[in-house]
Amino acid sequence: MRTVEWDYGRNLVKMIDQRQLPGVFEVAEFSDYHGVAMSIREMYIRGAPAIGAAAAFGMALAARQSNASNRAALLNDLDTAAQILRATRPTAVNLFWGIERMLRAAKDENLTRVDDIRQAVLVEAQQLADEDVEINQRMARHGAALVKEGDTILHHCNTGSLATVDWGTALGVIRMANEQGKNIHVLLDETRPRLQGASLSAWECEQYNIPYTLIVDNAAGHYMRTGQVDIVFVGSDRTAANGDVANKIGTYKLGVVARENGIPFFPVVPTSTVDLTLPTGDDIPIEERDSAEVTDLTLFGRPVVPKGAKVGNPAFDVTPYKYVTGIVTEHSVVYPPYSINLRRAVEEEQAKIGKK
Repeated sequence: MRTVEWDYGRNLVKMIDQRQLPGVFEVAEFSDYHGVAMSIREMYIRGAPAIGAAAAFGMALAARQSNASNRAALLNDLDTAAQILRATRPTAVNLFWGIERMLRAAKDENLTRVDDIRQAVLVEAQQLADEDVEINQRMARHGAALVKEGDTILHHCNTGSLATVDWGTALGVIRMANEQGKNIHVLLDETRPRLQGASLSAWECEQYNIPYTLIVDNAAGHYMRTGQVDIVFVGSDRTAANGDVANKIGTYKLGVVARENGIPFFPVVPTSTVDLTLPTGDDIPIEERDSAEVTDLTLFGRPVVPKGAKVGNPAFDVTPYKYVTGIVTEHSVVYPPYSINLRRAVEEEQAKIGKK
């Protein structure tokens, strides 16, 4: 199944509960948009494109849940749902993009009947989800062209099917290169503190028969300095207009060390994740998560962290554009100057959607 999808028989949202992987494959179901909001906040689902699709389907649920009998009341209920869904996670721009796209569909002035509005929001949410799969595959083809025969690829966090509706961004590029028979090998950062690399990316590599080695985050520099990495692919939760990339905490370190060792560093970024309203990465809000993600840790059955330890737990960091070799989008591989070329790629893709 897809990471998140609409069940047309029962009119509810289904999603893979990623908290249970790799041990258990479990599908969560939500018939209330509050449940979808909780699923995003509690990381049943994560990854910017997947969050955007989940929020879109959450808005479709909100439209169906509403008891409104007229257009104005239904739109008011949708605005309320949008506020609740927006508050779940602050960094991933796809969350806000998906919600705004559903509101635009609902507010089409040609729609006057409440049932027509409800249907229009669901149709738009499904279209967003379907587009995500197609966009991912286009990015994968662009990115795979950068991979040479026998390359060892360093990857951080999880950016595969689980982080999108299907296929993946950075791990989607890796999957494509593997299916093209390029004899690649992947080094997977375990990605503390939630270990998305160890639990999710490794699981996906198993599913797609991608050769990999799991490494601790702090080993990545060693592998790069000793010539054991040929190229780095990472994802992005929000990319600023100048090419600064906000991604899972630890990405900045990889970008700096890759540059120091002459290794190409490519974020894989759908244009929906580019926020042209933000001039630089300094304007991107960074989510601070629960300290328990760091403190609730045991080693050989004993606690590791002293009780009362003060914890900083930013979920993301920003890699300045100067460390970015190029940005893989569904439009093309975008190279500097990003302030010009990234904007062009985004606007051309938006124009395509507008013509559909």
